[in-house]
Amino acid sequence: MDSFTVLNHSSILAWITFIPLIGMAAVLCVPRTNMSVIKGITYVATFVPLVLATVVYFGYDTNFQGYQYAQEVPWIKLGSFEVFWRVGIDGLSLPLVWLTTILLLVAVPASESVPRLSKAYYALLLLLEVGILGVFISLDYFLFYVFWEVMLLPMYFLIGIWGGPQREYAAIKFFLYTLAGSVLMLVALVAMYLDQGTFSIPQMMAIGKAGGWTGPSLLGMTFTTWVFWFLFIAFAIKIPSFPFHTWLPDAHVQAPTPISVILAGILLKLGGYGLIRACFPIVPHAFTDFAFALGVLGVISIVYGAYVALGQSDFKRMVAYSSVSHMGFVLLGMAALTEFGMKGAALQMFNHGTSSAACFLVVGVIYDRAHHRDLNAFGGVAQPMPRYWALSTVAFFASLGLPGMAGFVSEALTLVGSFQSADTRFQILVLISCLGVVLTAAYILWALQRVFLGPLNEKYKDYKDITGREIFSLAPLLFLCIFLGIFPFYLLDWMDIGVKDLMSILLLGK
Repeated sequence: MDSFTVLNHSSILAWITFIPLIGMAAVLCVPRTNMSVIKGITYVATFVPLVLATVVYFGYDTNFQGYQYAQEVPWIKLGSFEVFWRVGIDGLSLPLVWLTTILLLVAVPASESVPRLSKAYYALLLLLEVGILGVFISLDYFLFYVFWEVMLLPMYFLIGIWGGPQREYAAIKFFLYTLAGSVLMLVALVAMYLDQGTFSIPQMMAIGKAGGWTGPSLLGMTFTTWVFWFLFIAFAIKIPSFPFHTWLPDAHVQAPTPISVILAGILLKLGGYGLIRACFPIVPHAFTDFAFALGVLGVISIVYGAYVALGQSDFKRMVAYSSVSHMGFVLLGMAALTEFGMKGAALQMFNHGTSSAACFLVVGVIYDRAHHRDLNAFGGVAQPMPRYWALSTVAFFASLGLPGMAGFVSEALTLVGSFQSADTRFQILVLISCLGVVLTAAYILWALQRVFLGPLNEKYKDYKDITGREIFSLAPLLFLCIFLGIFPFYLLDWMDIGVKDLMSILLLGK
């Protein structure tokens, strides 16, 4: 397998990735008037990948250092130009593959509230799943880039057609930001291929580890520094890290609820995953040179995102800015260059995926009834909707990082790992980031107070409590928020070898 270690060879990752594509083709063949069949196909095409991903998850050998369920098949060959279907997973990608299949299945019943539903919506939803899964399993940079681009168009149309009143503006802004990052990634990819003649990510990691990049310097910066910044900006846009975050609130506010769930729950994680798979370990020397600067960006995101969320009166925009804050912990933990920090960052990507998705579902429930998201216009909603109040409290406390919930474990690991950094300046960053933790508690508790507590606003007295369909979407995410807060080793044990392998590469860059 082209100089990287694998435990076994299997086509199961291809099936997980392309079953939604088969479902998409089936959806397009069904008459648009037969929506019950279209929905049924979509359920099957999202449920089967979840079953297969669960089989892979519990069949994964947590003691093996390398890639598992790998497959390598020649794809494109033009003279010396070769591209492979080269895929595999390790402890860093496997949880995100599993999370993707969970959230896409959850999005199907949540889509019942989307206006103007059509078979095009479900087809695009399935195509989006193909792109996301493909990125997480790719071990060839050309393949990685192809799947990265596959995600762009479905999300653009899902926001631009089925979104809110300013959906066109939000969709175009999302498209332009993401496209700008993609162009930078493509330039870096072509430069690395011309320098070394390979698209293999494991081979590029081995070359970067040995400091073997030979490309020319430009404007006083080395080849590896240019590659690092081009890749970092491409992935930082997707995280989104300050100051590349401004597309996110508009996209979230205008997107329909299930698309916001996917956007916050998994698309943002593509940026963090890209950093630990296809950026930092490929140019580790450049990464370690700029690690503190990235830590500063992480802390700015934590505090700034929480502070701006505190000032929001739009329920959904508040949750959107909270994602900027919570994803800042991912960047801070990575930059600290400690095992605890990296584990915290990897765990935070999964935990934020469940808690943020749950929060957007909660907002969607009240919006479907009130048709507005003005926090100051609610009041006393807990009285007619007690079950909704209880589930919403769990979701937002998970986002807050309450002890006993999954978010607490990942944020605590990130802060402890950052405090342990060999660079003592990170201790100051940790102290500053604690302000973000306080602000997070403030905006979440204030939002819950304005929506659910106090005197009942009479116009909401006849609202129906949360329905079975809405609970079906929300319950799996809340279960994971609680279960992984009590038993975090069900993720940490899977991530352990992958994190140690990554750290062994990064620390050589110091």
